Amino acid sequence: MLIGSYSPTLVVISLCVAMLASYTALDLVGRIATAKGRAVHLWMAGGSLSMGIGVWSMHFIGMLAFSLPIALGYDLKLTSLSLLIAILSSGFALWLVSQPRLPHRQLAFGALIMGSGIAAMHYTGMAAMRMSPGIEYDTALFAGSIVIAIGASAAALYIAFRLRRATPHVLLARGCASVVMGIAIVGMHYTGMAAAMFPEGSVCGAAGGGLTGKGLDYMVLITSLAVLGITLLTSVLDARMEARTADLANSLRLANRELTQLALHDNLTGLPNRMLLADRIAQAIQMVDENGGCFALMFIDLDGFKPVNDAFGHHMGDELLRAVGLRLRGNLHGQDTLARIGGDEFVLLVALNEPNDAPTVAARQVNLIAQPFRVGEQNLQVSASIGIALYPGNGSDQHALLMNADAAMYHAKSAGKNGYSFFDGSMNTNARKQLQLIQDLRVAVERGELRLHYQPKFDAASGRPVGAEALLRWQHPELGLLGPDRFIELAEKTGLIIVIGDWVLDEACRQMREWTLQGYGHWRIAVNLSALQFCHGGLVASVAAALQRHELSATNLTLEITETTAMNDADASMSVLRRLSDMGVDLSIDDFGTGYSSLMYLKRLPANELKIDRGFVRDLEQDSDDAAIVSAIVALGQALGLRIVAEGVETDNQQDFLTRLGCDALQGYLLGHPLPAERFMADIHAAETRQQRVGV
Repeated sequence: MLIGSYSPTLVVISLCVAMLASYTALDLVGRIATAKGRAVHLWMAGGSLSMGIGVWSMHFIGMLAFSLPIALGYDLKLTSLSLLIAILSSGFALWLVSQPRLPHRQLAFGALIMGSGIAAMHYTGMAAMRMSPGIEYDTALFAGSIVIAIGASAAALYIAFRLRRATPHVLLARGCASVVMGIAIVGMHYTGMAAAMFPEGSVCGAAGGGLTGKGLDYMVLITSLAVLGITLLTSVLDARMEARTADLANSLRLANRELTQLALHDNLTGLPNRMLLADRIAQAIQMVDENGGCFALMFIDLDGFKPVNDAFGHHMGDELLRAVGLRLRGNLHGQDTLARIGGDEFVLLVALNEPNDAPTVAARQVNLIAQPFRVGEQNLQVSASIGIALYPGNGSDQHALLMNADAAMYHAKSAGKNGYSFFDGSMNTNARKQLQLIQDLRVAVERGELRLHYQPKFDAASGRPVGAEALLRWQHPELGLLGPDRFIELAEKTGLIIVIGDWVLDEACRQMREWTLQGYGHWRIAVNLSALQFCHGGLVASVAAALQRHELSATNLTLEITETTAMNDADASMSVLRRLSDMGVDLSIDDFGTGYSSLMYLKRLPANELKIDRGFVRDLEQDSDDAAIVSAIVALGQALGLRIVAEGVETDNQQDFLTRLGCDALQGYLLGHPLPAERFMADIHAAETRQQRVGV
């Protein structure tokens, strides 16, 4: 027999190629497992080609590592057939391990097919030598090589299936597995080579016109390494892109979840908002319609929240709203919904066994809110007015139910607050009237329905007119002339007060300009600012624009803000008031004595005037406490260098008392009623005529 030998270098290279091919195969299995759509087929085809070339190149380099005392070569057709067999076997293996499951029977069948394919590749490659006489094989070693091929295939399929998903340390596991698989593949090859026996005098038929080893080993090595490297690099890059895509998708999912949370929940309390509440009501209606039963919609409005907010500031008010939400939510059942729909308004959707259960639930909410709240270092006390609408019975959809519960809540407020009221049909009429009034108010400015009436102010000592206060009226086309008590609260609630306030400011400046041209340039026109106007960022610009538009001096304008508004956020108020004061506008603290003042802040406010509330003036003659309060206010104002104006003067005794105290100006029905500009000036001219006659 001819004795063959091996090139140690090529044997080591064949082992390395086998390991690299094994690692590439394991990585490709992972790509196929995570790919979707057309990408699965592309990875399957590319993977079959790459893995097949890798396994075959290991075999062919191993063949080139073998030498005999005779010249050797390899038939091109049979060698190509062995490569095709390697590619098809690889494709079958990749397809098999990409399946969702790999039971033992399927694993055994797959190992038999793949092992037979690898063995066929090897012995077809051996046959490509075209030895004459033919190669003889040791039966035991031949059988051993096939057993090794099938066993190695079984191990490779099992490992590839288990490692196809990305898990912790998967790269290390694939590396170790590729070493084992590479050794098994090389073991099969060299066992098969050991089984081959070449008789003395054998001749290689492919030595003349076939493939020979002169440089071919390096070409096969470089080609196979290039194919495996490119495949592995492509797989790694694709994996990174997929990971980044997954991270991006996860980030988008989290962002969408946060956006959904923001869109459906109240930012302050974390409770469902109006949008989510609408969906829950729709679900509750559907459930009752399909399964029977009933539910109650309870509109909860806090009584006494505004004074707390005004006295302690918005931050404390926000903390109180959070505390209310937590307390109410802590007493809900799983299927109930508590939502905050704005301001100090909450809505409770509660499933009931029967309608008669609603009073018990409502009374529990009233009692919960009536208990003191500890917010910061303050014990705060509020109560609740609750309106109840039942389904079925009080509305066919969420809009009707909410509107009716709202109407019932207003009825509870008018009945004394701190309680609850069920909806009935008569309340709907009032609710519709309120809604219609809001709709009419939205177009009142455009239609020119707003009016200003002017109440005169007089110098307390001389009795001469020193100006007027502009008071808003609404000439409603159907309801007639409405006072501010009928619509100002609605305007503030809807935000229309900003537009209306700008109109009042502009119209008052226009009228004052007319009076200036008539010779009353020493007068001041007073305009009231609501809390919302004062907090609006465009106030200073609006005042400046109105003055400039009507060519009016800033000294002719007095802006009146309530004591509570000025003290609500004293530092912010200081900034706005200073900017107005720097323009030359007079500033008056209205209703002084009724709010919560800090003398430290009061002395820093750039105010020019204190206005005593009519409530103190009204009872001057009967209540000594009110007389003492008014005296103290006058003394305080004088000490701070402020003008003192008393409103609500209705009797001669009140006028005399306030004049003796040292008030600078007086205002009230005794001296003049609010009137339109024409009638106002007629009264002023009449009074001036009387004074001239008295003087004569």
